[in-house]
Amino acid sequence: MGEHNNDQTICLNDGSRMPLLGLGTWKASAELGRGAVEAAIAAGYRHIDTAHSYRNEVQLGQAVRAKIKQGIISRKDMFIVSKLWCTYHASSDVQLCLSQSLRDLQLEYLDLYLIHFPVALKRVGDELFPMKDGKILTTDIDYVDVWRKMETLQASGQVKSIGVSNFNIAQLERLLSVAKVPPAVNQVELHPYLVQSDLIRFCKDRNIGLTAYCPFGSPGRPQEYHRGDTDPENLLEDPVVQSVAKKHKRSPAQVLLRYHIQQGISVIPKSTKPNHILENTKIFDFSLNEEDFRALQGLDRGWKACTLDSMKSHPYYPF
Repeated sequence: MGEHNNDQTICLNDGSRMPLLGLGTWKASAELGRGAVEAAIAAGYRHIDTAHSYRNEVQLGQAVRAKIKQGIISRKDMFIVSKLWCTYHASSDVQLCLSQSLRDLQLEYLDLYLIHFPVALKRVGDELFPMKDGKILTTDIDYVDVWRKMETLQASGQVKSIGVSNFNIAQLERLLSVAKVPPAVNQVELHPYLVQSDLIRFCKDRNIGLTAYCPFGSPGRPQEYHRGDTDPENLLEDPVVQSVAKKHKRSPAQVLLRYHIQQGISVIPKSTKPNHILENTKIFDFSLNEEDFRALQGLDRGWKACTLDSMKSHPYYPF
C-alpha cells in the first residue's frame, strides 16, 4: 500500500507540492487556534488548513506572522489553505470572500483555495447559514460557474492552486468536462468508518490530490453536524484500531493518520493540545502492512460525521 514516503509531500497536478500532514483548524476557537498554529509550526507542520467559515483566520494569521518574525519559517515554507464559503458563490462575491481571507490571514496569496461545498446559499450579511422560517436559504448558482471564477483567481496570482471540497464523483466528472484548470485537490471526509474507495480511485485516476478531514471521525464536532442517530463508538477507541496501534507500539491517532499518508492522501487532524500536535507528526517512521489495511478498511460502514443535513434539499447536495 503506497511506498514509504520520505518526502512527506505530494505533487499536485499543477506542479505544486502539498505536505502530507497538515493542521486542521475547524472548531478551533480563535484563541486556541492561534496557540495551536504556533505549536504546530514549532513541531514541524508546514500545512495549515482553515476556511472563511471557521471564523478564526485573524488569529491563525497572527500565529503565522509571529513565526515568520521569529525567523522560524518564511512564507514560502508554508502551505496555507482556505475555502470559499457557500454564501459567496455569486460571481461578484467570490473575490470578496478571498480578499477577506487574505486580509484576515495577513497574506499576499494562498497556496490552495477550495470551494468549500458545491451548494450555494443566499448571501445575507455575513451569516454563514442564512435562515428564514426555520429553512436554510439556498440559491441555484452552479458550482461550474463558481469554478470559472476560481480559475481567474488563480490566473491573478492570489492563489497558487485551486480545488474543491465535499464534491462527489458525478460532480467532479461534470467539473472536469468543462474546466480549463482541473481541480488540484478534493478535500473530503475519510477514515476507516468511511473508506470511500471509489472516490479515492476516481481522484487518483484523474490526478486529483486528496486531503482527508475528520481522520479520527470528528469526536468533538458541533451539534449541527451530528446526525439524528447516535454515533458509533469512538473510532479512536475501536478495538481494531487499538490492536493495530498496539502491534506497532503507536497511538490509535498515529495509526489513523498513517493510514492516509501511506496511501498518498494528505491529512489534517485538528488538535489544540501541544502534546497531541507533536504526537501527530511521528507518522513517517513506520508502515502499516496489507493485513493492517485490510483490518482497518474492514471497519467501513459508510458513516459520515459531517453531513450538513440542513442543505439536503439542494440539487447539488453531494452526499
